[in-house]
Amino acid sequence: MRKAVHAHGLRFRLNRRVGGYKPDFVLPRYHLAVFVDGCFWHGCPEHGPREFRGPNAAQWQLKQVANRARDLAANTALAEAGWKVLRIWECETRADVDAAATKVLIAAQTEIGEAVSPTAV
Repeated sequence: MRKAVHAHGLRFRLNRRVGGYKPDFVLPRYHLAVFVDGCFWHGCPEHGPREFRGPNAAQWQLKQVANRARDLAANTALAEAGWKVLRIWECETRADVDAAATKVLIAAQTEIGEAVSPTAV
C-alpha cells in the first residue's frame, strides 16, 4: 500500500502519533491520517465475522465493538483537530492496491476536513 501511495507522488510519515492516535501513516502536508483496518477485528461488512462462535465468543464480539468505538472516536477527534481521516479496509488493499492508493490521492486533494470511511463506524 505504501509503495503504491508513494508511486502516486505522495510523501508520508510512519509511526507518527496524531491527537493521541497512531494511524498506519500520515501525510502531514495534507493533514491526512490513513488507517488500514483489518477486516476481522474492525467488522468489514463483507469479510468480517457475522457471528462469533466458541467459548470466548462474547469476548471477541466485545473486542470488535470496542475497536469500532475507538475508530469512531479517532475519526471525531482527528477531524476536530483539523485532520482528514481515511479508513481503508484490508480487503481493498489486497484486491486492488492501486485503487486503494488512488483513494488516498483523492482524499489528499480533497479540502473537506471530515472523515472518509468505507462504511459507517
